[in-house]
Amino acid sequence: MSGGALGHQLMVEYYGCSPERLNDVDHIRRTMLDAAKATGATVVGEIFHEFNPHGVSGVVVIAESHLAIHTWPEYGYAAVDLFTCGNEINPYRGFDLLRAELNADRFEVREFYRGRLEPLIGMLLHKPAAVETK
Repeated sequence: MSGGALGHQLMVEYYGCSPERLNDVDHIRRTMLDAAKATGATVVGEIFHEFNPHGVSGVVVIAESHLAIHTWPEYGYAAVDLFTCGNEINPYRGFDLLRAELNADRFEVREFYRGRLEPLIGMLLHKPAAVETK
């Protein structure tokens, strides 16, 4: 990750995905948890919801931020947000795992670096030893 940002975010559009996989809440849950682990993150919580007649939404909360997904099986489409913090976490590992597990035939990625604090001098600490408040 860029040394001048607190967070690294990938907003991903997956197209041509398997409708069956996109509509399987258990598969989506396992895949999102595996994606979080693949990034190197620490999972601290999760919630998933299956819609009627189709679709799944879910969030995996990680100590380093979150991964979220919303699926539209009827269109073979999934919207995913991989937001990570820390110098050891790599959201692209989760992105690759999701692409394979959803059987996406194409994708679009928007990449953001969040929390660009000024002045940017050296690497930012993600857990500073002490924060002074007034």
